[in-house]
Amino acid sequence: MSTLSIQDVELNGANLGADNPLPAFRVAGHSPSPVKFDESVPAEARKYLGFGCDTGVLPYSIQDGYDRDVRPRKFRVAILENEILRAMFLLDLGGRMWSLIHKPTNREMLFRNPVFQPANLAIRNAWFSGGVEWNIGLHGHTPLTCAPLFAGRVDGPNGEPILRMWEWERIRRVPYQMDFSLPSGSPWLFVRVRIVNPNDESVPMYWWSNIAVPETPTTRVLAPADHAYNFGYTGAMTRLAVPGDSDNTYPVHARGSSDFFYDIPRDQIPWITALDENGSGLIQASSNNLRGRKLFLWGMGAGGRRWQQFLNTAGNNYVEIQAGLAQTQYECLPMPAKAEWSWVEAYGLMQADAQHVHSHDWKLARDEVESHLVALKSELAHRDEALRSIQDRSPAELLHRGSGWGALERKRGATFPTGMIFDDESLGGEQSPWLHLIDKGVLPESDPDQRPGAWMIGPDWQKLLKESLPRKGGDHWLSHLHLGVMAYETGDARSAEAHWATSVTERRNAWAFRNLAVLASHRGDRALAAKWWSEAYALQPDVLPLAIENAEGMLQAGWADQVLTFIESLPASMRTYGRIRMIEARAAVATDDLDRAERILAGDLVVPDLREGEVGLTDNWYALQEKKLARSRGTSVTDEIRKEVRKNFPPPKHLDFRMAADDSL
Repeated sequence: MSTLSIQDVELNGANLGADNPLPAFRVAGHSPSPVKFDESVPAEARKYLGFGCDTGVLPYSIQDGYDRDVRPRKFRVAILENEILRAMFLLDLGGRMWSLIHKPTNREMLFRNPVFQPANLAIRNAWFSGGVEWNIGLHGHTPLTCAPLFAGRVDGPNGEPILRMWEWERIRRVPYQMDFSLPSGSPWLFVRVRIVNPNDESVPMYWWSNIAVPETPTTRVLAPADHAYNFGYTGAMTRLAVPGDSDNTYPVHARGSSDFFYDIPRDQIPWITALDENGSGLIQASSNNLRGRKLFLWGMGAGGRRWQQFLNTAGNNYVEIQAGLAQTQYECLPMPAKAEWSWVEAYGLMQADAQHVHSHDWKLARDEVESHLVALKSELAHRDEALRSIQDRSPAELLHRGSGWGALERKRGATFPTGMIFDDESLGGEQSPWLHLIDKGVLPESDPDQRPGAWMIGPDWQKLLKESLPRKGGDHWLSHLHLGVMAYETGDARSAEAHWATSVTERRNAWAFRNLAVLASHRGDRALAAKWWSEAYALQPDVLPLAIENAEGMLQAGWADQVLTFIESLPASMRTYGRIRMIEARAAVATDDLDRAERILAGDLVVPDLREGEVGLTDNWYALQEKKLARSRGTSVTDEIRKEVRKNFPPPKHLDFRMAADDSL
């Protein structure tokens, strides 16, 4: 029989910490560079490349308050199991499926990270490796990956418990739900995903189920495709053969980090699997409308290996096999107004003939896996029909609450499918000022010494806030601060600047000064930006993100000496923070204080929030070595010295996070 339970489980984990109080802005009027591709990529695959990928983070806050202090901590989990499978889900962390165990063999089929260790890889910064992550809405790791989801028990068609998780995604303004089904005696865990677009306009939509599985020297990844679109974090996307001359189906053959998006025929059941030397491992299959399949690997370079160790301190390696709506991850698909999309995924153990799986005959290897999936196509259709019949059934029991943003939208007049309950009890402090705006017609003023609260964007909220200004108690510094944020997010820099200038005139506040600094920086006026950041920090000297931005702003303005003086004035708790020490090393190199820079870079420097793809540590190491070598020879840094340094002075392993093969080997 199938059972569903909720437990508090102790896992080793770091502290997620508080959210950053500063809004994360896009550069007004600028879009990211389009995805590059060569002539090998056909027109059909190019159609939506880059579509929907210019979205910012707002209204979400940045999650960068985490540390690397791993210790036993309690996590709220849902456990769904039958006689064959046992699945565990982290309800406070995006509903991630953290573990999937095949009970007859006691085999963990996923890469289950032994630690919860956030790092800067997601849309909101904080991300952690392991398990199955459910990514919705926009390009990248979902804003909800380190956030709670609603969860409830729904009575299934045959009385079995269905685990339902749901939330409101604030950027695309869509609700979504996932119904997990584990029928009695089934070797497959099924999940039916449902996305509803309640808007009157089309929205770009994205979904990728990100599945981490163990990487071993013999792991082979198989999918029903003869070609893949490859992106290696440098250059352009190309279309290449699978398995190819170097046999790209074995992750250990890759030098640098790389994506392989498989070109699966439309009439083929999409699936992907990672099998070991015995032909055994996890397989994921789905309905045809979840077409995309991908292999991501860190590669064998020094940077990729360092990332593996950084994300899980035990040093266990993994790769990701993923499933998505689009052909690649560098695109969204247009979801029509009032549309509803759904599909069914299946997760289970594949046990295939190892000799066939590892054959040089690629068709033989694929056919071997296919031979074990004959009955699955009809089973997927059956599960889809069964779960569709209960998709609007209200949960019999609410097991866990997510955010209050869905309830706030309901208060504003939004309607949701009856199967997704956004109740008043989910409303909290973040929603309180905005609920006051709905109920009383004005946003309540607060003390500017306090953090300004949660951000809100969108034309409906902007209209409500603008209409509040003429009302009694509506025109104040905080209203203008928020109106500036809303305006800048739409690309209206002139209005944003006017609102922030009004905000600091009405009440001097760090938050509007800081936003003016960002605006000046985006315009290229680095001296003015540094001035405004200094004003902001002076008003809020206890806010670490402001200290970081102030130091970075001075460095960008060319005031490296002032950066070092500023850092020396910081309290120890800030000065020893990894990002601050990284900036200090850059300033030390810029001012030729090479011994100071060497002490930092060659020491125990750890930057908890180092961004995926960020190479500032290695760049600064090379800059240091170039100046040292030039000084020893009584000359200036030349191209010859730069080449010599890159050949003979490799960065220490603890600094090397480079993902491209050409840089990291």
